[in-house]
Amino acid sequence: MRFSLRPQDDAFYQFFSNAGKNLVRGMEILSELAVAGADTQSVSERLVEVEHDNDQLTHDLYNKINSTFVTPLDREDMYALGSQLDDVMDHIEAAGNLVYLYGLSELPAPPREMIDLFDVLNAQARITADALPRLKGMHNLKEYWIEINRLENDGDRAYRMLLVRLFSGEYDALTVLKMKEVADELEAACDAFEHVANTIETISVKES
Repeated sequence: MRFSLRPQDDAFYQFFSNAGKNLVRGMEILSELAVAGADTQSVSERLVEVEHDNDQLTHDLYNKINSTFVTPLDREDMYALGSQLDDVMDHIEAAGNLVYLYGLSELPAPPREMIDLFDVLNAQARITADALPRLKGMHNLKEYWIEINRLENDGDRAYRMLLVRLFSGEYDALTVLKMKEVADELEAACDAFEHVANTIETISVKES
């Protein structure tokens, strides 16, 4: 049985759990863009709201860390995890915002490969949100980071295939430039989920 002299303050773990729920909310909103004729302005505005909620969570987490003498996990790890969860949300929000600002709703439908990226990100968000509450007991986390890494590889493949589609001549040059910026944000979100998983793996090793 593992013993720890660290206090088990539930407030810290609740911050991380709430951030995970925000990522699921964000991806549910962003995925509305997979449907032709989606209200891109509404998607963008709602993503901004979720991103602001996440910023406040991160701010509250940092304040809690700074005001706590002994934290349940290493301070550096909690700072890193909070920042990386916020990074994921920033990339999700940026992708939705660019679709609206660039007027990409005028396209008949998003490329199938972009929808594949949405699917990968949705899966990453769900299993991350499921894993974060288990940080307190460090239970069954290895399967989580292995699956996140596998999904990140799927995201890389979908991103490369999306680039092939964009540069196939199907779209005009200006649309290609706009859509590539969106694709870059989606791919960055996939990578950011992997960074979260890597930090959780580091925490798990330290605490085991």
